[in-house]
Amino acid sequence: MTLRLYDTSARQIRDFSPLVRGCVSIYLCGATVQAAPHIGHIRSGLNFDVMRRWFAHRGYEVTFVRNVTDIDDKIIAKSAEQGRPWWAIGYENERAFNAAYEALGCLPPTYEPRATGHIPEMTEMMRTLIDRGHAYAADGNVYFDVRSFPAYLSLSNQELDSLLQPSGEGETGKRDPRDFAMWKAAKPGEPAWETPFGPGRPGWHLECSAMAHKYLGRAFDIHGGGVDLVFPHHENEIAQSQAYGDEFARYWVHNAWVTMSGEKMSKSLGNSVLVAEMVKRWRPVVLRYYLAGPHYRSTIEYSPESLAEAEAAFGRIEGFVQRATELVGETAPAGEMPQPFAEAMDDDFSVPQALAHVHTRVRQGNAALGEGDKPAVAAALAEVRGMLGVLGLDPRDEMWSAQAGGAAGAGLESVVDALVGLVLEQRQAARARKDYATADAIRDELGRAGLAVEDTPAGPRWELSGN
Repeated sequence: MTLRLYDTSARQIRDFSPLVRGCVSIYLCGATVQAAPHIGHIRSGLNFDVMRRWFAHRGYEVTFVRNVTDIDDKIIAKSAEQGRPWWAIGYENERAFNAAYEALGCLPPTYEPRATGHIPEMTEMMRTLIDRGHAYAADGNVYFDVRSFPAYLSLSNQELDSLLQPSGEGETGKRDPRDFAMWKAAKPGEPAWETPFGPGRPGWHLECSAMAHKYLGRAFDIHGGGVDLVFPHHENEIAQSQAYGDEFARYWVHNAWVTMSGEKMSKSLGNSVLVAEMVKRWRPVVLRYYLAGPHYRSTIEYSPESLAEAEAAFGRIEGFVQRATELVGETAPAGEMPQPFAEAMDDDFSVPQALAHVHTRVRQGNAALGEGDKPAVAAALAEVRGMLGVLGLDPRDEMWSAQAGGAAGAGLESVVDALVGLVLEQRQAARARKDYATADAIRDELGRAGLAVEDTPAGPRWELSGN
């Protein structure tokens, strides 16, 4: 099977052919750490985590770089507002992002470079671009001359003459309003680094060009990020890097937004849903299922109702895994994926179709449970766990059980399980002496307490009913 993915630059789905046989190199635009993350921020990390896991399953050695932009206008503005150092604000929010990635099951990146740690690399890149006539210094700023690069705007497919280039305060000395800042001259009271062009700080676009070059070289396989980064960020990265002499990214992969009431989720709109708050209301594995389940190029319209639907859908999967494990014992996840699942994942990471096959196998497994067919149950369980594992959603994975509350939570759960076990023993004794009225009364009382009891071939089992 050939893995295929949608390449924004080609505007079509292409067969994936790695630069180096057996290896995949990915650069993902990570967090700008001006504030704590909402679920829209984390979607990109989740989507690329699923891609990375699938590449690894297919036998590739994956190098995954996800940067941190730890200096920008908004961080500096917050520093002035709050009277706190810019680096303290950045580090606090960087930790919040990493906590969110970890909570939702994202594997750590191979490298996670910070922008401010790569000023020498940026300086060298600017010097080369100036020498080659692609950039110029003015008033302490350094700008990229977009007319010096004929391929400019090929990614976003815009016309240069009608372009409106976003500009920041203090960007003086431009030869053309369409030119973009690579380096911003120092302002009083702002953080600054010394360069041959004057003290200042990096422009947003330069950071990623320099870091991608350092960690992945002159060419790499995939550059990723949200669809809102196509212009100006990724367009400007291409111009800088290719004018510098790099081939740069061979495939451009962009995920869609999470929206509320049809608008992109953002702090400026006041409609953000912070991950730190969401995980208090919803289990992290359910949030992962909700955000990673739709196709990465489709928009997710957030609502509590849609999250509840995701919770119910994952609950059906989880319920089968638990009941099957109780019947046949701990079963290792299958290493080989069923063909429909693998074909879906190879087709531009079509997670919705892959999950459809997971649910099909769950239904088949539940039918086998009803028939007491242990071999069929064991086979379905292994396949379901294998598929879920590739998606980072296996309920039996240690990370999800650890998140159920840590040592304290596990201790409390064991106490509750022991107490409920005593009650269920009393119920079983009543059933044995054919005192069904007492047995039913015990079950009903447990139900009112929020516990659902199910009689299985392996004996009674209980779970929180959610009422």
